[in-house]
Amino acid sequence: MRYPILSFSLLMLMLLSCSPRSYDGPVSDHFDGERFFNPGTPANKGFFRVLKWYATRERQPWPAFSELPSTDKPPQRVEGNGLRIGFVGHVTLLIQTQGLNILTDPVWSDRASPFTWIGPRRVHPPGIRFDDLPPIDVVLISHNHYDHLDLATIERLWRRDRPRFIMPLGNDALIRDRIPDARIDARDWGEQVVVAPEMTVHLEPMHHWSARSPWDRNRALWAAFVLATPGGQIYFVGDTGYGGGDNFRAAAAKYGPFRLAILPIGSYDPRWFMADNHMNPEEAVRAWNDLGQPPMLPTHYGMFQLADTGYEVPLRDLETAMRAAAVPEGRIRPLRAGEHWQVEERGGAIRPER
Repeated sequence: MRYPILSFSLLMLMLLSCSPRSYDGPVSDHFDGERFFNPGTPANKGFFRVLKWYATRERQPWPAFSELPSTDKPPQRVEGNGLRIGFVGHVTLLIQTQGLNILTDPVWSDRASPFTWIGPRRVHPPGIRFDDLPPIDVVLISHNHYDHLDLATIERLWRRDRPRFIMPLGNDALIRDRIPDARIDARDWGEQVVVAPEMTVHLEPMHHWSARSPWDRNRALWAAFVLATPGGQIYFVGDTGYGGGDNFRAAAAKYGPFRLAILPIGSYDPRWFMADNHMNPEEAVRAWNDLGQPPMLPTHYGMFQLADTGYEVPLRDLETAMRAAAVPEGRIRPLRAGEHWQVEERGGAIRPER
C-alpha cells in the first residue's frame, strides 16, 4: 500500500470543495427522479467502497513526467469523407471530418483534479499544443469525472472558439455555473443533435456513473456518442464497464457497421472496484467483437494515474487479448499521445502516422 494518508487527504479535500449539482426531470428507465442508474446492471460506487479502495490500494509503477518525442500539428480542416484522428492523450481526441473539428472530453490542465496543486497529474504534455488546435466547432463531453470534464479547458475553448458543447443530461449545470452564455446541448440517451447537414450526433447508453463529490453521485448522466456522417459512423465511448455487452450489441444493431470505434482500455485495477465501470483490454476486445469488429482506437491509458493499473500494463494486456482473439493485424491500433491516424472509409484499415 502506497500513499494512503495522501490519498485519503486528497479525497477529503475533494469532498469539502465540491457542491452538489442536481438534474430535475421526468422519471425514465435510467432515472428514478433523483439519480441516474444503469438499467439491469447497477454500478455500486458508494462512498465507503471508495474509502476502502483508497485505504487498501496498491499502485503499480508509473513514470515521472517526460516530454513527448513530438506533438501533432493538425490541419485547419479535413473536408468531405476524410477522417483524421489526433491523439491528445487519455480520452482527448481531435476528430476532423466533413469540414468539422470535434474534441472529445478535452483536458489540457496539468491535473485531473478539482485542484491545481494536488491530484492525478499528467505524465506527458498534451499530444497537441493548445495553440496548435484548429478552430473547434463541437466538444463532446461523456460525463463529469475530472479526467473527462475539465472546466478550465472548457472555459479556454469557449473564450477562443465559441464551440457547441454536447453532453448528457445534468452536466450542463456545471458548465453554466462558470460560463453562463455557453452554447450547450444536453440530451438524454436515444436523443440526437444535428450539428451540420453532414453530421448528426446521437447519445447512447454506456455503463458508468458520475460524481464530482459524494453529494452529487449519479445526479448527472453519462453517455456514448455516435457521429453519423456520409463517410460512415464513428462510435465514441469515454468510459464504460463491459456490463454484459448489451450496449455494444444494441449500438451495432442500431448504427452499424461502424467506420471506427473508440473504446477505453485502461484504469481497471483492482477489479473488485473497477470492473463495473472500466473495461480491461480483454473486455474491450470483446466489445469490439460485439460491435462487428470495426477498426478500433483504444484510449484511457498512458497519461493520468487514476487506478492501480501500471503505466505500460494496458497496452501489454491489449496485445495479449488481441492474440487470444486472433484480431487481424491493423484492426485494433493504439496510439501514443502526439500521433495521429488517417482512417480509410467504411471499415478500411487504419494507418498510424507521426
